[in-house]
Amino acid sequence: MTVLMKNPNFLILDEPTNDLDIFVMSVLEDYLRNFQGCLIVVSHDRYFMDKMVDHLLVFEGNGEVKDILGNYTVYRKTQKEKERAFKQDGIVDEEPTKVITEVAKEAPKEKKKLSYKEKAEFDALEAEMEALEAEKERLTLLLSSSEASNDDLMEAGTKIGKVVAELEEKTDRWLELSEFV
Repeated sequence: MTVLMKNPNFLILDEPTNDLDIFVMSVLEDYLRNFQGCLIVVSHDRYFMDKMVDHLLVFEGNGEVKDILGNYTVYRKTQKEKERAFKQDGIVDEEPTKVITEVAKEAPKEKKKLSYKEKAEFDALEAEMEALEAEKERLTLLLSSSEASNDDLMEAGTKIGKVVAELEEKTDRWLELSEFV
């Protein structure tokens, strides 16, 4: 907090949303949206990253770092489109195939793709996470409303805790499944 009070023009944040309640997270998001300096964020919170970033540095391995314009969702869509184009054109990128072959030799039981049920779950998770994010936003607005009654505030506080926990659970599962998409 003392760093922020000195009005810096550059911030490096490592997992800034960990262990924050919804009120503090909302304040942090508002502050960072209006921040006039350079911001570097390392986070597993996909929705936070989508809201905050417009530029990614993607570590590909073997010392390779890709510079990507856009947020994480844009990056994932671009990756999917490239994969589809490679499959349609019959172009096979030899280096990733080589890496996959080497990994397969080391650990032959490693999973390579999603089952039908997991693919359906993956597709459903994105919609569920968007709905939960919208519910979280609605509850946050209700909690910040000056017109809400005490009972409404208590109920919204209880619900938002459940929504955030469910959102984190679904995000973790989405990340787990996205490795195989």
